[in-house]
Amino acid sequence: MDAASIFEKLGGGESEGFPHLHSPVFQTQEGTRYLRHPGVVAIAKPEVSIAGMRPFLEGFEEDLEFPQYVDDPTHLQSGAQLLKTAGQTCYASFGPKRTFNENAARYFANITSSGHGSVLEHASFSFFLYGISRSNTHEVVRHRAGTAFSQLSQRFVSGSVLRFIERLEYQDVPALHKRFEERVDSFAKEYADVTDELLALQTEGHPSLTAEAKTDLRKRVQQVARSVLPNETETTMVLTANVRAWRHMIEMRTDQHAESEIRDLFFRLYLCLVRMEPILFGDYEVESYPDGTYGVRTKWRKV
Repeated sequence: MDAASIFEKLGGGESEGFPHLHSPVFQTQEGTRYLRHPGVVAIAKPEVSIAGMRPFLEGFEEDLEFPQYVDDPTHLQSGAQLLKTAGQTCYASFGPKRTFNENAARYFANITSSGHGSVLEHASFSFFLYGISRSNTHEVVRHRAGTAFSQLSQRFVSGSVLRFIERLEYQDVPALHKRFEERVDSFAKEYADVTDELLALQTEGHPSLTAEAKTDLRKRVQQVARSVLPNETETTMVLTANVRAWRHMIEMRTDQHAESEIRDLFFRLYLCLVRMEPILFGDYEVESYPDGTYGVRTKWRKV
């Protein structure tokens, strides 16, 4: 099954040119909310115009025909156009002997096959992520080069947004699923009970829970109460990375030997990225694994 078919199978959609894969929310009988898969929403991509380069291109000998560079009749996605312009700048490849946009796939195949990955660092894409556990993001934030992270702080949010993540391995095993639901009900109640007790102590003036600023009062309670929450607790994140970093993370984290939860996340990220930029991510082939998850592979790893 190809990427487009899996995207549709998983309920993928698009808003104003930005793809997304949402995750349904479930509830236990006690009303505790949980999710089973990551939610992935593309929220930013490059906006590119090379029209302003014309005066620069007109400053060379007329027989070089450099100005035609901005009039290439074939439209490229913004990321591909940015990276192609960056690469061709290195060789002043603006004239009629350059690789035209219609052959951009071949151009990027040459880049990836030769390992010239620095060109891929110019274009970045941002995603809003939810339905991911704190154990998952603990691994995600280990990627540093070419990435940026902004993650939910449990010091600043109340129990009203508390949700949990059910691992793939529990979902089709009734006994494990039952234990999961009972466990998260227990954790949700424990968090609420501890919060109430701490608020009562704060009202009584307990020294470790007092604060001068009103906004800090709740934070003092929540930073203590969060200690009872497990790795199964949901968190949210905005993750930004350049194309080179995205490729590296996708190759590592969708590998068959990667952890199943993070593999689920990065395969969904791949599905959105290849939808936005098929030339930049089109060399990957989808693989299906025995546990029901997917991954990708390419001949050109670690560009």
